[in-house]
Amino acid sequence: MNINLPQDFKDDMKKLLGKDADKLFSEYDKAPYKGIRVNTLKCTKEKIEKFFGENIKSNPFSKEGYYLAPDYSGIGSVPLHHAGAFYVQEPSAMSAVTLLGAQENDRVLDLCAAPGGKSTQIAAALNGTGLLWSNEIIKSRANTLLSNFERCGVRNAVVSSETPQRLCGKLGGFFDKILVDAPCSGEGMFRKDSAAVSEWSRENVMLCKARQLEILDCAVKALRQGGELVYSTCTFSHEENEEVTEEFLLKHPDFSIAESDVSFGRKTSCGGIRIFPMDGGEGHYAVKFRRLSENPLSASGYDYAPQKNKNAAEDYKSLIEGLEAEILNYKPEFNYSVFGDKILILPDGLPDIKGINILRAGVAFAEIRKNRIEPHHSLFMSLEPAYVNNYIDLPSGGEAIKAFLHGEETEVSEALSGYILVAVDGVSTGFGKASNGRLKNKYPKGLRIM
Repeated sequence: MNINLPQDFKDDMKKLLGKDADKLFSEYDKAPYKGIRVNTLKCTKEKIEKFFGENIKSNPFSKEGYYLAPDYSGIGSVPLHHAGAFYVQEPSAMSAVTLLGAQENDRVLDLCAAPGGKSTQIAAALNGTGLLWSNEIIKSRANTLLSNFERCGVRNAVVSSETPQRLCGKLGGFFDKILVDAPCSGEGMFRKDSAAVSEWSRENVMLCKARQLEILDCAVKALRQGGELVYSTCTFSHEENEEVTEEFLLKHPDFSIAESDVSFGRKTSCGGIRIFPMDGGEGHYAVKFRRLSENPLSASGYDYAPQKNKNAAEDYKSLIEGLEAEILNYKPEFNYSVFGDKILILPDGLPDIKGINILRAGVAFAEIRKNRIEPHHSLFMSLEPAYVNNYIDLPSGGEAIKAFLHGEETEVSEALSGYILVAVDGVSTGFGKASNGRLKNKYPKGLRIM
């Protein structure tokens, strides 16, 4: 690689690293790390290890994380990727969620969530329990986040596109854990993104620092007493990392550093962890805080409170029950509601979302058509084959799954009829509608391999 590092950046790294600075600079002659993380909501580590073989090896930043061989290409076209069996993620980027330590039944906020690598990692840790709220202020990026949630089969989540100020002010003291993976100067992206190099400046570092502190000031409003907040960046900057940490603690004396037992990275003077390329990843910083005091914004308690048209789903009750019976081999106890032209399965424990710009809460069950409803792609992506009446399982290396992902109509058993879940190596990938030995393809056009 031939990266022309800014001289100011090199001076900063010499000051930060001393004699180790040359080790960092020599890394820029090498290719960047590639990585994947198993999505345990839909797949097992054993299945991924069998599929990739010697092309992957474990990384230290997540129990589900792997390095991907540098010469491995075409990862986005792999059928198991379309199925959401794994997420393509830079290895050290997995470190922040590992440090956060989300547990089942936690209520977790990912405040700067797009494109969704860390959010889907949190979702896997929650394992369908608790509530995940993922926010992205930029609408187009929030839509990418939503698409990744659908692919990974995340059911217990809300995706919003709000300012941190507005969102955290409305959800005072609601969350057990919060992740602030803040916008930063991106020094850890230099090997992957040439724009990160050309756009870097000390002035931008200081602008990022100011923005990061503002976002953290918002985040504290949403955290309960005893709750934990992880602040992370993909930069090496002392200003954006140690200085932000120290200034945050000075401004919020009711927070302290929460100790952790992670073994990766370099411990910093302020209790954080920094990862350089010579430490096995492109670059990351993370620190965990704990709230010691009661949050004055905490409400007496949040109950399930769907939007104002909460009874609208009743208008479709018979159609919903008919579709349930056609697709599922059990009787679910879903909380349904209507948003626009979609019937949603709402997550449990949803707070009052009135006045918040929500893209989706839970999973889209069906789309409303004139006098009927049709199942939505995200429903099938969130289901395991064992829970549906009919499915076909296609091998990942076969022509049939390639044809399905191209959007082609395919041949199936004449015994099959109605809506059919399509899986690849046992992992839900989409659906079609079978009739007379043919499967009409329902894989979304925007996702197809062309």
